[in-house]
Amino acid sequence: QVQLVESGGGLVQAGGSLRLSCAASGNIGSINYMAWYHQAPGKQRELVATISGGGSTNLLDSVKGRFTISRDNVKNTVYLQMNSLKPEDTGVYYCAALSIGRTWPADYWGQGTQVTVSP
Repeated sequence: QVQLVESGGGLVQAGGSLRLSCAASGNIGSINYMAWYHQAPGKQRELVATISGGGSTNLLDSVKGRFTISRDNVKNTVYLQMNSLKPEDTGVYYCAALSIGRTWPADYWGQGTQVTVSP
């Protein structure tokens, strides 16, 4: 089992920045990809960013140039740096982990952290 705990959400004005953190614990060695999902109010959860164990990243087109995903394998922590935030970025952000040999959707989920971007 893997446990994921997010932090770093909050209220920010449009154009501002936030950095989300996700601390992983448990059977870390079983994990291949880490990811961040976004669930806007009244909408389905959407995959925003992924990062492999080797550091390869993928970002949703709508956040490219604004968001960056990174990981610190020593601290077992994944980050989502969010710049130039827009009101449509509002929602709950979930950290997720995908086990080696599995396919999306993720196997493990954090509890989510709320991000609110005011106009």
